[in-house]
Amino acid sequence: MTVASVSKMAPGRDISPGASVQGKDKSSTKEIITDTNNNAVSMGDDKSISDRELDAYMERYNRWQQSAAGKWAQDKLADWTGLKFDNEIKWKNVFLLGTLHLVTAALFFVYVWEATPVTYLWCFFVGGCAGFGVTAGAHRLWTHRAYKANLPLRVILMCCFCMSGQNTLYDWIRDHRIHHKYSETDADPHNSNRGFFFAHVGWLLLRKHPECIKKGRLIDMSDIMADPVVRFQEKYFPLLKTLFTYVIPSVIPWYFFGQDFMLSFLSNCLLRNVLTLNFTWLVNSAAHMYGSKPYDNRIQPVENKWVSMVAMGEGWHNYHHVFPWDYKAAELGDYKVNVSTFWIDLFAKIGWAWDLKEPSKELVKRTIAKYGDGTHINGKIEHLAEVPYPDTQKTQ
Repeated sequence: MTVASVSKMAPGRDISPGASVQGKDKSSTKEIITDTNNNAVSMGDDKSISDRELDAYMERYNRWQQSAAGKWAQDKLADWTGLKFDNEIKWKNVFLLGTLHLVTAALFFVYVWEATPVTYLWCFFVGGCAGFGVTAGAHRLWTHRAYKANLPLRVILMCCFCMSGQNTLYDWIRDHRIHHKYSETDADPHNSNRGFFFAHVGWLLLRKHPECIKKGRLIDMSDIMADPVVRFQEKYFPLLKTLFTYVIPSVIPWYFFGQDFMLSFLSNCLLRNVLTLNFTWLVNSAAHMYGSKPYDNRIQPVENKWVSMVAMGEGWHNYHHVFPWDYKAAELGDYKVNVSTFWIDLFAKIGWAWDLKEPSKELVKRTIAKYGDGTHINGKIEHLAEVPYPDTQKTQ
């Protein structure tokens, strides 16, 4: 039998399937993957929602109307620029994100000359923590269940995620699960077929497509809300975001290291925050447009080394969409451009993380041979003509 995936598991722990669902044919031991991006398990629908409940949910959503002032402004913008928008503009988000970026750009050139080594080191540390919370926490742990973590590690990941200045964990995970299950369709929150700007930040500035809202309501999030850490973050989100995104990053270098408070605030709450946001957004935009497809040429996500460098290993996106349950989110032999994997492995060594899922080398090779574009470092492997369905998991 071909080994489909391997889980690094702590002794005494139960293993849970992460690659695919068991086929209905009991005479066969093969597992069946029906979707291109292999999301059959972790992206399941909530079976408890009836058609009637979904219709009522969509009816409430469709009652929303843009204000008269907002509609007037959108019409004027279209007249002046010739830009036509598919959905209503969310002017509140335009103002908040636009102001954040403009003020940051302006003040950067004023205060960059006053920056000290402490400024850079602290920003690098806080940015790394925020990135770790997004990549190892919201993405690999909670969205894809690519590994398991004990309570202390989940608390650390939650706090680090709060430093990123993004939405709640619940919203982030739901949107990313929709993205994987319905990638590059109207249901995809940041559909890259609508252009780089939309995939990067425009999706946050426009009202979601109704199909995205509908599919989002159907995504099964019961496993997420079963985690008390996620429930705590959801309940106290405004306080936690304020504390970890703005207060702690600004106060510590001022109080303990003698930094000017205004410089500390601007460098961490503005510049560092803007960089963290854009590094995350690049995974949705650049990593879906500019790069190679060594694992599957049928899908749009690509391998982008530059995105991986700034997003702590999240730019190996062609691989990730083929094997979303791999805790590494990449096929790498070292940690040079995948810092998040290094930290997960470190926590695994001390027993805080376990059940680290990854595909077998045989499955990866066969996938490359059948669907890759020929750009993989090993080139095409001609004698491996068929990609088998994953059969089973085994422990290492």
